[in-house]
Amino acid sequence: MKKIIFFIFIDIILFVCFFLTYGPYSYFRDFLVTTAMTSMDHKYLARIFYSDEMINKVLSQNTIEAFSSGTDASQIVIGGTDEDIKYASSYEKAILEREKDDVYKLIEFEYNGYDAYLVAIYDPSRVSLVQTKYLGTYGQTLLNMSIENGALAAINAGGFEDPNGQGNGGRPMGAVIKDGKLVWGNGNVVRELAGFTKDNILMLTYSTAYDAINNGMRDAIEFGPFLIVNGKSANISGNGGWGINPRTVLAQRKDGIVLFLVIDGNGVNRYNWSGRGGATLNDVITILERYGAYNAVNMDGGASTNLVIENKLWNKPCAISTTGERELPNGWMVK
Repeated sequence: MKKIIFFIFIDIILFVCFFLTYGPYSYFRDFLVTTAMTSMDHKYLARIFYSDEMINKVLSQNTIEAFSSGTDASQIVIGGTDEDIKYASSYEKAILEREKDDVYKLIEFEYNGYDAYLVAIYDPSRVSLVQTKYLGTYGQTLLNMSIENGALAAINAGGFEDPNGQGNGGRPMGAVIKDGKLVWGNGNVVRELAGFTKDNILMLTYSTAYDAINNGMRDAIEFGPFLIVNGKSANISGNGGWGINPRTVLAQRKDGIVLFLVIDGNGVNRYNWSGRGGATLNDVITILERYGAYNAVNMDGGASTNLVIENKLWNKPCAISTTGERELPNGWMVK
């Protein structure tokens, strides 16, 4: 009888797995394919179950539409919020209610069962790109970069070359602009660039790095996708093709306030049934809309998602290390 019960139990498990993977409902299939294929070292998880034809079909049904243009800088009025404003919502109040001398404010909350952190930076001139001092050789953890540069708060920024998940963070993916100069990558190729101008406006643009510099870009990286441009949210089909992962986002409100958004996954509990966990791009946009983001761009996520507050690792990253941190090429910091 015990053997019969055991084999029935195994049959039930196999049936459930088969039903989820190949059944008529696409949610699990979309979740598995898009989450695995947007990671650097877990693409094999999708290929175990599905053919390349099926993977490509799923990815084609989960997309995010590119914007036709970039940021209209004239719409951002730094310091444009009336101090006597009547808050339109509790989210608006959470951002704007502060002590006069506050440089930043940390807002912590939970979204779909995962920890989320929003840092509001009131003076955008204090936000800049920080990068590994070993650029081209190997990266540093965000915590170390923050301590060495005196950051009050910091998030991770762009991606990096990561063959088989073994990259050391030393070689950024795409162009990097620092202090108005191209410090990495090809400056003549049109790409999605995101960063701050000399007027401290978050500029999301489709251009070459050299054109961006000529138009006043001071610090920028090549990454995306753009999530909100000029107050308009991205048109997303399915989950956007980016699955469910820990997320890092850089944004700016119309009044110039910069937002760092970090959403955790399962942290070092990497073997949780739901994988790394986290949020979809639709989840991220919903949160950003609540807090008044006018321009917003996705940063590198997954195992790279990091938040440091005053020399302390604040979130629970999910890389394979004792702290969950990875060595990174760069980040955004407030000083």
